Amino acid sequence: MNSAVAATLTVTALLAGCSGAVDTGTGSTNESEGGSTAVSLPESCSSDNPTIAVLLPNQTNPYYVSMKEGFETAAAENGFTAEVQIAGDDDAQQLAQAQAALQKSPCAIALNPVKSEPAAAIVREANDAGVPVFTVNVIVDEDALDAQNATIVQYLGADNHAGGADVATQVLEDMGTDAELNIGFVTEPDEVPVVIRDEGFTETISQNPNAEIVATVDGNVKATDSLEVTTDMLQGNPDMNVIFASTGPAAQGAKEAVEASGRDVKVYGFCAPSVTLTDNYPACVAQEPADYGKRVVEQIAAYVGGESVESEILRPLKMFVSGQTPGEGEVG
Repeated sequence: MNSAVAATLTVTALLAGCSGAVDTGTGSTNESEGGSTAVSLPESCSSDNPTIAVLLPNQTNPYYVSMKEGFETAAAENGFTAEVQIAGDDDAQQLAQAQAALQKSPCAIALNPVKSEPAAAIVREANDAGVPVFTVNVIVDEDALDAQNATIVQYLGADNHAGGADVATQVLEDMGTDAELNIGFVTEPDEVPVVIRDEGFTETISQNPNAEIVATVDGNVKATDSLEVTTDMLQGNPDMNVIFASTGPAAQGAKEAVEASGRDVKVYGFCAPSVTLTDNYPACVAQEPADYGKRVVEQIAAYVGGESVESEILRPLKMFVSGQTPGEGEVG
């Protein structure tokens, strides 16, 4: 951290009385024209290479492998140290990791929750410790935050509603605006961004009066689980001809289930990693999680430097169609 920023942080801490209290919330008195500026910060932010505690769900999903790399690279480039914790898809483990990280007085927390609702407890713990929270990808449930009286500085992630709508638009272009569509969803109802994707798809596909969502299953953001539940869904719905898979692992599992069934069912959704699009997997949209990690670190650096940051940053998605292959790190 350069001397000018360190001096600014020292003055900021003195003005705040070094109380440890920090207003980290969007919708808080910290806001200025839709953004937030640092009012008080942990003293650790003025040290050399201050720590960002990065909390991620897993490293089995290529999405989070890319995000981890983005955080670590950008932290080094911006004068921070990224200490990454992997929760193994366990909410209680992620909370315990957050508590342990807060004991070390990090400058900030970058949180990609395992699930939307339980993550509010992590934000509350960070608020109590005076550590600003930046969330990425998975949105912390708003009602749960309100119940905890907890606040974050910023959320950064994909424009999920637009992503779902874009996929539905592609379905209508490929199959017709009045074609009979019996659609199955492979989703994850406990993650707010995934629900938003489903809403975007549903709203747009309703332009076709002959489109009907006939079944919904929970793929649990895991390819193996998605394969299993999609197999059951296909068996129970012999007229199904379209599947919307609203995560990358869901797309992977659904595609494998359709191939095993031998049926002519089109799988659309958020991109499976490095899988070429085909006639039966005609289109997907991709996020860039490494870039998200990089941008979160840059936003933390700006906040620590006293700049205003937006309370929400939504990134566009990339569309891929039959014959194309998403690149490394372009995943759903």
